[in-house]
Amino acid sequence: MVRFIRRHAAVLAVILTVTGLAAPASTFAQADAQKAPAADAPAPAADAPAPAADAPAPAAVPAAPMAAPAAPAPTVTKETVENPYGLEALWRQGDWVSKGTLIILVIMSMGSWYIIFVKLWEQAKLIREGREMRNSFWKAPSLRDGAKRLKEGSAFRYIAEQGIDANEHHEGALTENIDLNTWVTMSVQRAVDGVQSRTQDGLAFLATVGSTAPFVGLFGTVWGIYHALTAIGIAGQASIDKVAGPVGEALIMTAIGLAVAVPAVKGYNWLVRRNKTVMETVRTFGADIHGVLLGRKADITKASAGR
Repeated sequence: MVRFIRRHAAVLAVILTVTGLAAPASTFAQADAQKAPAADAPAPAADAPAPAADAPAPAAVPAAPMAAPAAPAPTVTKETVENPYGLEALWRQGDWVSKGTLIILVIMSMGSWYIIFVKLWEQAKLIREGREMRNSFWKAPSLRDGAKRLKEGSAFRYIAEQGIDANEHHEGALTENIDLNTWVTMSVQRAVDGVQSRTQDGLAFLATVGSTAPFVGLFGTVWGIYHALTAIGIAGQASIDKVAGPVGEALIMTAIGLAVAVPAVKGYNWLVRRNKTVMETVRTFGADIHGVLLGRKADITKASAGR
């Protein structure tokens, strides 16, 4: 038994020895295979100079920075915000009463500005005719010639012709009961009053607009607020954004009424003041015509009495 164990132990030892020798042999074979290419490579030239030991190493070239991609240009867009509380909304949401009130205020404003510009033009025309009268009328040899020198349709020519006609045509059964002085005075005064009446045309409209436009605008405001509150009550929403819009639209009516009334009042006062200045010239001319006619009649009467 002991021999059997020794025999098997010897066989096992031999096997282990053979296995251990084979493994290093394979390792050595792989190492030889790696060294073979190196042996076949050509050897460096013997005359090639060896690199200097003290030669400085080449400086590292910094890599060029990559350009950042260009940002796209911002697109500018203009946003139009519709105003929900302006005049357009007032016209679109208002009923026929609100629209009618607004139309009345617009008509008042247009009429006021038309009258203001027309009356200013008429007053400037009278002032210009007054200058022409002073330069030409009193240099004429007679009143009739002086009247013909004035512009056709002029207020001063109208006054002069009325005075001359009254002085030359004082006849008839009815006019005989009025003395010549009173007849000429009445004729000249009527002509002056007619000119003054024409200068005051349209001023009553300005006074009416100036006194009533604020109340018309206030009526539109009250009507708009009433309907706004009614709509809010029906909707059941009483937040500030629901109340501010309709009420603000209604208050625009008051602002429009004031914008119509203020120019009318200012224009009325301005035109009345200018009319006073113009009428002073007209009245002075009428008084001068009256004095010349009476003086001429008195000279004719004296001459007739002397004969």
